[in-house]
Amino acid sequence: MATPEFIRRIRATAGRQLLFLPGVSGVVLDDQDRVLLDRRADNGQWSIIGGIPEPGEQPAEALVREVYEETAVEAVAERVLATDCLRPVTYPNGDQCQFMDICFQLRAVGGRARVNDDESLEVGWFTPDDLPPLQEWARERIRLALTPGPTRFVGMPDATRP
Repeated sequence: MATPEFIRRIRATAGRQLLFLPGVSGVVLDDQDRVLLDRRADNGQWSIIGGIPEPGEQPAEALVREVYEETAVEAVAERVLATDCLRPVTYPNGDQCQFMDICFQLRAVGGRARVNDDESLEVGWFTPDDLPPLQEWARERIRLALTPGPTRFVGMPDATRP
């Protein structure tokens, strides 16, 4: 993922130490309930779309922007799927980050899926039964998007259980 300018300014004084940052991710579905995925340039892995909101940017707006920037697909946010404090990540350059992620379900409303920036190697639509290898957290978000229900607050007891 390209590093936003505001984080570059923080890194200039903070160095590579762990930064706790906002993050957004999303499961984009088309009218056939296929899932939009990108194969990331930074690690070569397939994933749902995600990014970092700019200061003052609303989370859903940030994700809609990220989806378009990375895939050329126009989308609208439909609901929040999950909130989660992700595990710390160390990037190849040594920068350390931990993201407080808000994951959305989005519906594609226009555009044509293609690599639209240097953050993706490939972009494509996949049926839920034919997904490429994904990390388990991404598979869980896809399951949540395909199952109606309330927002999942990771780490909290399930309020629907007796």
